[in-house]
Amino acid sequence: MELAVYNIEGKETGRTVVLNDELFGIEPNDHAIWLDVKQYLANVRQGTAKTKGRSEVALSTRKLKKQKGTGGARAGSLKSPVFVGGGTMFGPKPRNYYFKINKQVKLLARLSAIAYKAKENKIIIVEDFNLEAPKTSDFVKINNNLQISDKKSVFVLPERNINLYLSSRNLQRVSLATISDLNTYSIMNASVLVFFESSVNALQSNANS
Repeated sequence: MELAVYNIEGKETGRTVVLNDELFGIEPNDHAIWLDVKQYLANVRQGTAKTKGRSEVALSTRKLKKQKGTGGARAGSLKSPVFVGGGTMFGPKPRNYYFKINKQVKLLARLSAIAYKAKENKIIIVEDFNLEAPKTSDFVKINNNLQISDKKSVFVLPERNINLYLSSRNLQRVSLATISDLNTYSIMNASVLVFFESSVNALQSNANS
């Protein structure tokens, strides 16, 4: 697959980038994508949900009424789950949702997600650029020039760039990721992937190593 390279004005530079079919043109593996997205969402969960059981609520333990002769069910104390304010039965406890999947599965999932974007023509290549200072309005102009201001976009950088990060962090539909930070969830969640020209070569090198 061959794609044109655009500049920050949204115009073609006359150069093209050839996407390796062994990476961008593979047959997507839906199960690998599902596993990787499931792991990502599980690993970002806090797992701090907590309710108090009957042994933890601060209520009196005195017997509410006599055992027999009232015509109602037996009641031992206000801590019983059947009373308002009593303990919760089988409520959530703090836990760790983390689980691990094989590195090769994660790589397959990421490449499968990228392959889907390539098939749907949702990949844009821009020549490498930088901003002299953090300025959100400049990044908004770039989005407008590329005609992606109304879409969720992920800019894939070859390495971290503090000026670009600070310029884009206030934009709701824009996120930045380096090749090493790019994950399956962010790819699938984006409407369009914007690759820096040098990022394509870096991705192909990392995938082959």
